[in-house]
Amino acid sequence: MGRDLCFELTLFAAFPTIPVLSTTSSGVTLMRLISLRTLVLHCVWLTTTLALASAAAFGQSDGAAHHDVVIKNAIVMTVTHGNVTNGSVYIRDGKIAAVGETVNAPASATVIDAAGKYLTPGIVDSHSHIALDDDVNEATSPITPHMMMKDAFDYQDKAIYRALAGGVTTSLLLHGSANMIGGQAVVIKHKYGAPRDEMLFPNAPRSIKFASGENPKRVYGSRDQLPSTRMGNFAVQRQALVEAQDYMREWDSYNEKVKRGDKDASPPKRDLKLEALADVLRGKIMVQIHIYRSDEMLTEIAMAKEFGYKIRAFHHALEAYKVADQLAENNIAIATFADWWGYKQEAWDAIPWNATMSMRKGVRVAIKSDSEDYTRRLNQEAAKAIRYGGATEDEALKMITLNPAWIVGVDDRVGSIDVGKDADLVIWDGYPLSSYGVPEKVLIDGDVYFDRSQPGLGTTHYKEGE
Repeated sequence: MGRDLCFELTLFAAFPTIPVLSTTSSGVTLMRLISLRTLVLHCVWLTTTLALASAAAFGQSDGAAHHDVVIKNAIVMTVTHGNVTNGSVYIRDGKIAAVGETVNAPASATVIDAAGKYLTPGIVDSHSHIALDDDVNEATSPITPHMMMKDAFDYQDKAIYRALAGGVTTSLLLHGSANMIGGQAVVIKHKYGAPRDEMLFPNAPRSIKFASGENPKRVYGSRDQLPSTRMGNFAVQRQALVEAQDYMREWDSYNEKVKRGDKDASPPKRDLKLEALADVLRGKIMVQIHIYRSDEMLTEIAMAKEFGYKIRAFHHALEAYKVADQLAENNIAIATFADWWGYKQEAWDAIPWNATMSMRKGVRVAIKSDSEDYTRRLNQEAAKAIRYGGATEDEALKMITLNPAWIVGVDDRVGSIDVGKDADLVIWDGYPLSSYGVPEKVLIDGDVYFDRSQPGLGTTHYKEGE
């Protein structure tokens, strides 16, 4: 529009003044003479204003619309390519734009001086039940794959804050272990104080919770119904998968008829439970399995091969060290405890060397919480792998960052300090793999969501009553 106006004004270039009609507030029309110079200046102003508005609308306002942050003077523990002493990280629009001893950032960038402290990726908890209140288990049927943990997500749960204050930036919130096949998980970022939907990890892959062993057979066996034994557990699971195969075939047949132009084809009745299981068989949902015993791990591997789906990770997996070769061969990760043991029969053969022993066999290992308490100090839990088995610093740190991020399916977004990843970062007051490591600042997508130096609880976005 600005260019069109300027073009029209050039028609009057030969005239020193131009008559212009205007209407007063009282409705009287007046004619006045305006100098060409005034009109040209107005044209320039209008064109410039429109250009700036257009550029801002498309994010091209000469860098002014960008959010730039630099963390400097830090011991940057990248996880993937060692430590950078006295390093810096440049964050642009919530993403890591540069990492190194020096970074090229705009002079206008907000600077956070780490003052020689440690900087790590945000901790990823690959097994959590926080923010789900008492809605963790839909214990009315052993097969409930259509349950959605997102529907139970309480974004105001204080446990989200407590985990954030412990350096956790991402969590996988899982259905409980009452059922052989439970519901679908939700992945959150710990943006405590943000609106509910902003806390959901964007475009995170879908995961579903299976559960073997004592819990399902105890829950349903106490009601004198199937399953009440391990045999019953796997029979229920296998039957559900067979039904899903039949359902999938019905829909595939219908879709094929539609593709061929069959106008008389009638769709099968939609079943949300079988639809979810069909997505498991199609590889659209990652399978996370609560399991303890090595014999059951072998059974679950065999069943996955029988029905053609992949197991993403065994959770708890306290006997993984016994069958670590088979887990590595099938690219199955474990999300395990550092040293919990003996709290139930299935945990009797647990050893604190499990994580490192399994890792040495090629298993991708994560240390997870499964606890509102442990999630606050997963850094210390990971450090135990150094004590039990001799894991290196990078290996231990990876157990609470990059490895759990892979289990959740978001390792391309978080879990290490690499260019292009989300700027989910923690500045530690003290060595992070020790009891002296305390998060000082926690950033998510480049914004500070926890700052211990702030008064009160260190929250930066949360407001009481909102």
